[in-house]
Amino acid sequence: MSVSLQKGQKVSLSKDNAGLSKVVVGLGWDEVKRKTGFFAPKPQPIDCDASAFALINGKLVYKEDIVYFGNLRHPTGTIEHMGDNLTGAGEGDDEQIIVDLSRIPDEYDKIVLVVTIYQAVERSQHFGLIENAFIRLVNAANNTELCKYSLTDDYSGMTAMIFGEIYRYNGEWKFNAIGQGTNDPGLGELARRYM
Repeated sequence: MSVSLQKGQKVSLSKDNAGLSKVVVGLGWDEVKRKTGFFAPKPQPIDCDASAFALINGKLVYKEDIVYFGNLRHPTGTIEHMGDNLTGAGEGDDEQIIVDLSRIPDEYDKIVLVVTIYQAVERSQHFGLIENAFIRLVNAANNTELCKYSLTDDYSGMTAMIFGEIYRYNGEWKFNAIGQGTNDPGLGELARRYM
């Protein structure tokens, strides 16, 4: 049974899911319908990009530990991005990242899941133009949703989002629903928060 999370809430992934190894992290969003005038330029689609930061002792140590549309697979093979969705159109997950919890090397203690808007500053786009944003974790073995966190705050002016984190604590994997918007203009700037 899926757990619906609130901002800041933590849940154990291991406790009620014996043998859990792979999880699919699904991220989704919709673009707010914008009004356009007869002579107004057609707004560009909002291209949100999901990424994962694999941290060692809470820090981003190697650039290869950033898994995103330009680096689809972590060097250990334990984190894999399933590809870039340029518009967010359609139902369900817009982007997915598969995490093999059973094979993540012990030195990695946290996987931070973030979403940035491609060329947000240049296109004058922000998360206030996004609605129905969510992150969900699914057991890859049986396709059962473990938990879901829907973002409900107003994120106007925010160009990046820290959705949540999967972390190791006392030998078990947990998920923390963060939902923190930032003004970082791109993935590189957001990553520097963890260096």
